Amino acid sequence: MSYLRRILQPGETLRYVGRLHWIVYLPGLALFVAALIVAVLIPTSGAFGTFVPLLLVVLDLLMLASFAVLAAAALRRWTTEIAVTDRRVIFKRGLIRRRTVEMNMDKVETVDVDQSIAGRILDYGDIVVRGTGSSIEPFRKIAAPLAFRNQVTAR
Repeated sequence: MSYLRRILQPGETLRYVGRLHWIVYLPGLALFVAALIVAVLIPTSGAFGTFVPLLLVVLDLLMLASFAVLAAAALRRWTTEIAVTDRRVIFKRGLIRRRTVEMNMDKVETVDVDQSIAGRILDYGDIVVRGTGSSIEPFRKIAAPLAFRNQVTAR
């Protein structure tokens, strides 16, 4: 059972469930592409034969780094829950060390959405929920940030 389902109050309903955008995998994919380029550069014979052991070490390091970064991004995406209910805005992050932030809908003043050009094309962005007396820290690379904002501001 997800964290969101467990913390719902009696009579409280989920209006919107958001998630991190797939763009969080991009750094790991870039490292993987770099590893593929190094793999193509490793010649079976030729003038670069003396550099083959060095290229193999670089290839191994790039592959390990890409898998580590991809695994971290997958864990981050899997353990982040974002929701709007009829009463609250809820952000939860983490598996072992959990961080949750909730704000009552009555306290929400504005929802700021920051999207780059790539964010507008691929539909992701950063969100800051501002309330009376406090604000929720920015949440980066959220999928469909305008839909999230619309759910918070539509009462």
